[in-house]
Amino acid sequence: MASLTDLLAKTVASATQGIEIPSNVQGTVLNGLSDSVLKSLTQTATAPGGVEVLKNLFGGKTSAASSPVTALATKIFANNVLGKLGLGNKTNSTLTGLIPTIIGKLSGLIKDMDGDGDVDLNDIILSLSGAQPKQQQKKSGGLLGSVAGSILGGILKGK
Repeated sequence: MASLTDLLAKTVASATQGIEIPSNVQGTVLNGLSDSVLKSLTQTATAPGGVEVLKNLFGGKTSAASSPVTALATKIFANNVLGKLGLGNKTNSTLTGLIPTIIGKLSGLIKDMDGDGDVDLNDIILSLSGAQPKQQQKKSGGLLGSVAGSILGGILKGK
């Protein structure tokens, strides 16, 4: 599985298909959308009560449209990117309107990874790090199996 930045880049690229973005600023806009969402997630995670906000978003208790994460990402994008480009109100509105979709798609990627029946911080970290769900880990030996396999493989190759 890809890293969070890769997932964001793919999600942003998918969400912006069909939207007319001037070619001279397209890279800035796409990177700005990704960076704004990432900064919002990071700032939310480190704020008091932020982990609970993320758990509610990724666990489906809060919609992306009404999440403080989305509001913050929109604010960051408007201030740091759109405010400097002068694309016009219609384009700005269209682009900021994509942020709930992007965060919603990202939220859809977060699953119960540790098999405990809920989405919690551990699941968020495991999902975004590219780990396999617990059921799949059992089949493949999981992280411990991978590490043990690598160590044993190295020992046996040396003989």
